Amino acid sequence: MDRYNTLAGRPGEPVPLSHFGLPVDETAALFNSLDEDYHISRYLHFSRLEGQRYSISGDSVTHVAIDTAVAAVL
Repeated sequence: MDRYNTLAGRPGEPVPLSHFGLPVDETAALFNSLDEDYHISRYLHFSRLEGQRYSISGDSVTHVAIDTAVAAVL
C-alpha cells in the first residue's frame, strides 16, 4: 500500500502496474493473488489504459486504483 500511495499521488488515482518496478510475471502473480482474496479484491479497481498489459484474473489490464479503505483489512 505504501508503494501505491507514493506512486498515486492521491487516493484512488490509477497507477500503471509497470510502475511498481517488478518483472511482468511477478507483477501479474502479485496482483492475481490480491485479486483472488475476497477481502482485498473489492478495494482494487483495475483498468485498461495505455501501457504494458498484464493478465489479472483473465482480464487484460494496465492500471490499478486502490481504495484507502483497504487499510482496514491489511
